Amino acid sequence: MGMENARKKEIEKRKYITTKQIMKELKSLNKRTAPKSVAPEKIIQFGEGNFLRAFVDWIVWNMNKKTDFNGSVVVVQPLANGMVDWLNGQDCLYHVNLQGKENGQPVNTLERIDVISRCLNPYSQNQAFMALAEQPEMRFIISNTTEAGIAFDDSCKFTDAPAASYPGKLVQLLFHRYKFFEGDPSKGMILMPCELIFLNGHHLKECIYQYIELWKEDMGADYEGFKAWFTDNCFVCATLVDRIVPGFPRDTIKEIQEKVCYKDNLVVKAESFHLWVIEKAENMTVEQMQDEFPAHKAGLHVLITDNEKPYHERKVTLLNGPHTVLSPVTYLSGVNIVRDACEHPVLGKYIHKVQFDELMQTLNLPMDELQKFAADVLERFENPFVDHQVTSIMLNSFPKYETRDLPGVKIYLERKGELPQGLVFGLAAIITYYKGGVREDGAPIQPNDDQKIIDKLQELWATGDTQKVAEGVLGFDYIWHEDLNKTVPGLTELVKKDLDLIQEKGMLEAVKTIL
Repeated sequence: MGMENARKKEIEKRKYITTKQIMKELKSLNKRTAPKSVAPEKIIQFGEGNFLRAFVDWIVWNMNKKTDFNGSVVVVQPLANGMVDWLNGQDCLYHVNLQGKENGQPVNTLERIDVISRCLNPYSQNQAFMALAEQPEMRFIISNTTEAGIAFDDSCKFTDAPAASYPGKLVQLLFHRYKFFEGDPSKGMILMPCELIFLNGHHLKECIYQYIELWKEDMGADYEGFKAWFTDNCFVCATLVDRIVPGFPRDTIKEIQEKVCYKDNLVVKAESFHLWVIEKAENMTVEQMQDEFPAHKAGLHVLITDNEKPYHERKVTLLNGPHTVLSPVTYLSGVNIVRDACEHPVLGKYIHKVQFDELMQTLNLPMDELQKFAADVLERFENPFVDHQVTSIMLNSFPKYETRDLPGVKIYLERKGELPQGLVFGLAAIITYYKGGVREDGAPIQPNDDQKIIDKLQELWATGDTQKVAEGVLGFDYIWHEDLNKTVPGLTELVKKDLDLIQEKGMLEAVKTIL
């Protein structure tokens, strides 16, 4: 036995030394060790994080390969602290690792992205940042500065170098471009924000006008001309982005680096699915936008449309909606991972019912489009490379249900004359989850939400009366901003019935009754 152990230790030691040697021998990733294409700088990108690099820059890289777009990206760091030094240290080269399921088959690819030409920090390189406005081929501005980034801050001054807020920096840049090219109409920019705000472009446009007014006196005689130039010759689009990007693959980085034969410290892991819906600006046509940004010619899921709203509703309803209700049903049935729930004989049926038979019926897009999207969503849920814990989706379940599922309950009732059983059962499951305690296997049930909501649910469950629980939750104005006991006929009775079923039979047996 002692000999055996010694042999095992020796093998492990050798493995470790070999891995160490390999890592030592790997070349650093930069343009001296790897080829890097050169293309005209056409895009200014505010944001250097994982999402933009695995989504927008990956899309541009594909466009360069498959169309005549021929453009590169200059990255601008939106905050004083960021990653541009790291990126510049690798000459802006990095790999994207796509993992997921497509057409029922696992996908796991590694591609080296070389579309970023350089990165700037406007806080230490403000001159170089402002000089971007002077480049005639610049045409697009893309951003992901988080939801907090698109905001008006009246403490920003025109003379700040740079302004603290993202819209402030943008106005400084656009004004400089207007002046430099003497109001040339052909030198306007196309703005495509990717922040996760509904109608993000509309909010950004509003902020830009607020800064133009705030800095009216600083602009002096150019105020009217600049404002008209921005209105007529710049094009602000609203966009919807959809790709799950977990980021740096800490757990598999050694294998990835060995595979690509480079020390790449900026690898980004993302799912294989991608969708970018771009609502063209008011002052341009869909065709003009397609000509400018020919992603459709590269076979990419980039959709340029007149109206982003139905696609936003589709995503919130068919991706986020099932997530919110499958989580408590799954967890209280003793299953922890989203993929396992989809593949479970009972829970899989429940998810399918909610998605295809209920939520899908409440949307206003062509049915074949919806079916395709819903099937893609299920493939994403079944991603063999991601162990998505259902408890991580349970955070703030009530506000999520209110925005993602409640509209579907109301529309379904209106269209079909009855309540959607799966969605209502999901609400009863959330209410049960918020009771707390432990599962049958002893695993803790720990709701995570606004304390006011948690306290209210504790108080209602303490009565031991499911009628009071149902009425109390549905009448809780703080969550719903209305009394659902009154506004949704039959909901109170059905929620009570489901609560009783779950109490009596346990979650898994209870869910079978509605399938």
